[in-house]
Amino acid sequence: MQDRDLYATILGIRPPWEVSEVELRAAEEEVLVRLVHGEAGELPCPLCQRKAPRYDARVRRWRHLDTCQFRTILEAPVPRVNCSEHGVHQITVPWAEPGSQFTALMERLAIDWLREASLRAVARRLRLTWDEVDGIQGRAVRRGLSRRRREPVRRIGVDETSYQKRHEYVTVVVDLGKPRVLYVADGRGKESLDSFYEGIPEKERGEIEAVAMDMWEPYIRSTEEHVPGASEKIAFDKFHVARHLGEAVDEVRKEEHRELSERGDDRLAGSKYLWLANPDRMSEERWEGFEPLRESGLRVARAWAVKETAMCLWQYVRRGWARLSWKRWLAWALRSRLEPVRKVARMVRDHLGGILNAIVLRVTNAATEGINAKIQWIKRTACGYRNRERFRNAIYFHLGGLDLYPRPEETHTKA
Repeated sequence: MQDRDLYATILGIRPPWEVSEVELRAAEEEVLVRLVHGEAGELPCPLCQRKAPRYDARVRRWRHLDTCQFRTILEAPVPRVNCSEHGVHQITVPWAEPGSQFTALMERLAIDWLREASLRAVARRLRLTWDEVDGIQGRAVRRGLSRRRREPVRRIGVDETSYQKRHEYVTVVVDLGKPRVLYVADGRGKESLDSFYEGIPEKERGEIEAVAMDMWEPYIRSTEEHVPGASEKIAFDKFHVARHLGEAVDEVRKEEHRELSERGDDRLAGSKYLWLANPDRMSEERWEGFEPLRESGLRVARAWAVKETAMCLWQYVRRGWARLSWKRWLAWALRSRLEPVRKVARMVRDHLGGILNAIVLRVTNAATEGINAKIQWIKRTACGYRNRERFRNAIYFHLGGLDLYPRPEETHTKA
């Protein structure tokens, strides 16, 4: 088999395209494959597919999969046609998306690598520049979003995640049923979530059953404004309340530890994670060792008891019984004389409706928190992002559940 036939076969080249020449450039560690379009006469317009006269041809180059250790470059003069309706356009080629400097197979390989490693690592391994790999990722996200079919979502989660250390955030909306990232917006203000809701038809907004979120007022206001019956759908889940109560217990512990240490009492030294641990996950030995502290008359022991009691109030099924139990808990917490605990209790009192919704609807933001953890992994792997658009692209790429791979026949380009 001659080299032209070999490359025509492995590249999947079919008439009217054909391989005209294969040039080995050993010094550059490169194989150059030249292609030509063998069909004379009129060619189909990429927009309307009607035959149109040739206008000219422009030489294009594409990086393909390596041939052994050599880079493989395709080169071809690509005809342009002058359509009477749409003007001058370059015809599509079967091996690459219009506008791309890479063949579809090369982009697929880069996408597979990007699922496993950082942009910098992929660029190094594929002998590409960082900007070239970033371009592949950006195109993959754009095509994935354009292919995404509108599917009504019943339960969504809303959360913010840090973009940089300077208190900069993006808002992330998650489909709790999949789970997958539906939307990413700059900031964490009301307008960030408004833009998501405004992109959904009003009928579909009415079909939303639950919106799990933190007790962040801008998100609450946006949901109340856009989602019919929002007061019965906004849910503040157990993990959010547990986090605030855990922080309150730790504040009480730190203050009490300082007071005890001044008197030479080090009972609370090194006990931080005992008070914050989930009792169900503690070993029997550790639980027994924790008993003298939790049964003591220390203020932190009282704060811990308030926290653990709250964690037992999520098992109810009926709203009325759940409300009664939370009211009793609130009365206890507000009388505790522990200001960090009382502060959380006031927050719970002001948002009790959303807590009851979470209990009755059986909805949590655990999937959103899991995705948030993956986003932080993406950020750490990339050593941070200086560009918001690239950060959004990375979130969509890894967590959007998108169809990322190129299909050259789907698109066209304007000359």
